[in-house]
Amino acid sequence: MATKESDDTSQHPRDVKSDSYSADQIKVLEGLEAVRKRPAMYIGSTGVDGLHHLVYEVVDNSVDEHMAGFGESIEVMIHIDGSVTVIDNGRGIPTGMHPTQKKSAAEVALTVLHAGGKFEQGAYTVSGGLHGVGISVVNALSEWLELEIWQDGLVFEQHYERGKPGAPLNNTGKTKRRGTQVRFKPDGQVFETLEFSFDVLAQRLRELAFLNKGLTITLKDERREPAKEQVFLYKGGIVSFVEHLNEAKTPLHKPIYAKVERSEMIMEVALQYNDSYAENLFSFANNINTKEGGTHLVGFKAALTRTINNYANANELLKKDTESLTGDDVREGLTAVISVKVRNPQFEGQTKAKLGNSEVKGVVEAAVNEALGTYFEENPPVARKIIGKAIDAARAREAARKAKDLIRRKSALDGGSLPGKLADCSEKDPAVSELYIVEGDSAGGSAKQGRDRRFQAILPLKGKILNVEKARFDKMLTSDEIRTLIMALGTGIGRKREEGDKADKDTFDIAKARYHKIILMTDADVDGSHIRTLLLTFFFRQMPELLERGYIYIAQPPLFKVKKGKAERYLKDEGALNEHLADLAVEEVELYVEGAQEFVTGRRVLPVLKKMIAFETLVARLNKRMPEAAMLRAFVDEPGLDRDLLKDRAALEATVASVKRTLALVFPKLEAAIDISPDEEHQSNKVTCRLQANGALYTLDITHEVVGSADFRELQKLAPSAIGLGRVPYRLKAKGQELQQHSTAEVVRTILDVGKQGLSIQRYKGLGEMNPEQLWDTTMNPEVRTLLKVRLEDVTGVDEIFTILMGDEVEPRRNFIQAHALEVRNLDV
Repeated sequence: MATKESDDTSQHPRDVKSDSYSADQIKVLEGLEAVRKRPAMYIGSTGVDGLHHLVYEVVDNSVDEHMAGFGESIEVMIHIDGSVTVIDNGRGIPTGMHPTQKKSAAEVALTVLHAGGKFEQGAYTVSGGLHGVGISVVNALSEWLELEIWQDGLVFEQHYERGKPGAPLNNTGKTKRRGTQVRFKPDGQVFETLEFSFDVLAQRLRELAFLNKGLTITLKDERREPAKEQVFLYKGGIVSFVEHLNEAKTPLHKPIYAKVERSEMIMEVALQYNDSYAENLFSFANNINTKEGGTHLVGFKAALTRTINNYANANELLKKDTESLTGDDVREGLTAVISVKVRNPQFEGQTKAKLGNSEVKGVVEAAVNEALGTYFEENPPVARKIIGKAIDAARAREAARKAKDLIRRKSALDGGSLPGKLADCSEKDPAVSELYIVEGDSAGGSAKQGRDRRFQAILPLKGKILNVEKARFDKMLTSDEIRTLIMALGTGIGRKREEGDKADKDTFDIAKARYHKIILMTDADVDGSHIRTLLLTFFFRQMPELLERGYIYIAQPPLFKVKKGKAERYLKDEGALNEHLADLAVEEVELYVEGAQEFVTGRRVLPVLKKMIAFETLVARLNKRMPEAAMLRAFVDEPGLDRDLLKDRAALEATVASVKRTLALVFPKLEAAIDISPDEEHQSNKVTCRLQANGALYTLDITHEVVGSADFRELQKLAPSAIGLGRVPYRLKAKGQELQQHSTAEVVRTILDVGKQGLSIQRYKGLGEMNPEQLWDTTMNPEVRTLLKVRLEDVTGVDEIFTILMGDEVEPRRNFIQAHALEVRNLDV
């Protein structure tokens, strides 16, 4: 970017004298200061990638334990407060005193850069992290970190604040467990975002489970309702990985597997063809997904193309006038995983996305040549089936080339003209241009009238586009709607050729994209969802770089229309509806706030009400049964209830007595039995509360783990006493009448009911219900609209979903629907 230089040269840096530059100006950053000063040097960025990198660093240590022969399970939990816990059952970080640092080895590992067990041979042979900066960097960049180690029958604990230990590593109890638990909360002073993505973590953890056979990895997200959990365990290693990727497809043969072990390297390859038209290649080096490939992937591709061509020529399967099969031809319908583990990996680039070790290419190439050649000789029918598929792919490639030539002659792909359906914008800069893809001419007409013509283009599509999951490339190009879409986007279509193949000037080129915002705007019904899924299938299979660059968005029309008299208002979802009801209700009610010793109304009620709604939402997630929820409310409403208080028997007894009094007000006809018992593992106490109601016994345990959990801490921040409400019963005035309420749930329900009075609430469904002005005001105006950006995070999971939902196999689709039926929201029937 060019900038105008200043005419004033008197203060040019080279003209400023620097006599004061001396030894005392050389600043040495002690301990972990360097990490906090320049975090991107250690984790790549302070954005979303760097945030997730923290989890990978901790998990990689646990995986290295498994690779060394210790530990077979890892648990990863995302908590409601944004913290993450990683637990393994390995040997545990060493707890003895370090011979030179004069503090525990665990504290050295967490506070000293380049301290680890991967520099000397013996502890680890091959590992993903080699620089000894992982766990210490996580500690440095966390607001707080809690370490718990179970080793030699003892429990050791230590707490850190922004990398600094609060106290030395302490023995706090006895246990039969073994391993390490690390819980940390990323520092908001460092990171631009603190929101972990379940799918991003699932992608990485799934890969690690596939690459390390027999390792069980569990991922749980406690932020969701209900909590989302996935367990990854693949006893067959990368062979299971390939079978998993092809689970919803029809394989042509059993997976082909090859493994080579050298003193400095272990190489594994598994491949299997299926009847689809997409290729699925995944390459890894030391458990790291090398998304940009490298020498191992180059060797695999070269061996595959050469071996198949050699077999085809030797068995006269190719016509004499037919050219040899290309890389694209032989990889159609191929699923393969290539994994190498190298003692000293050389990665190109900071992100470790490409392997550079030159010796790896030859090893992989030779192994694949031998394994595939032997397999073909032993299984001629399968070999002929694979080569027949590649020959069909070559014919389809030629047919697609002719289809492109025909389209080009009609000025479809060369940019000479644009489709007649497209109402283009006047802006020519793609970075500020938007394309709305809408369903049908009716919605298209409203969108064209309501848009801002300067930068918003509209493309209405007739009906549902072709399902490209079931169509070969040449057939896809004969679809009018697909051709119209390609013409409008301007990027061209088709994968780039491999090195040495003939170039095709119409292959996809992201630089030619005419719009950097491509917005899918469909109705909120079954047909609209189907059209949106078909479009996303097309982009994922044929133009994935649009997704990778973040060019694809989904419009979010409002879900509710609220009317009071002649005034109308559109609200995007149920959360927005509740906020609107709260805004209306607070002017009509008075709430007694004990902290202020008075009834408050209007704007003063609103923040208290929002915290009560958040409190009740969280309580409902943790305990769905009313008596247990009431018991939980009573305990979290006790100030100071934490792990230290559990260790103080006298203070704990006073807290229990207070809880009993609260429960007696909530359940005047019932009596709660509350017992205190020892917790030897943590040299503490635990509380068990029991309540008999409606012929059933309800039990709640308050333990060391519970009071230290993110959910409990979050509830304490939102508890009635913490927000100034005081103790039950709560006092509320509505319509001149004073009410006594025995829970915050009652208060919330009463206030929202007041807000609904006199309102007409209509659930909004289709774009056709809006006139152009309403469509602009609610969905297209950049100042007020809400757009969802489509991110490509879990590639393996996305591929599986599209195959299940859009493929030919019925059974996987039925199983998917049955498994997720209860998660459906806003069902349109």
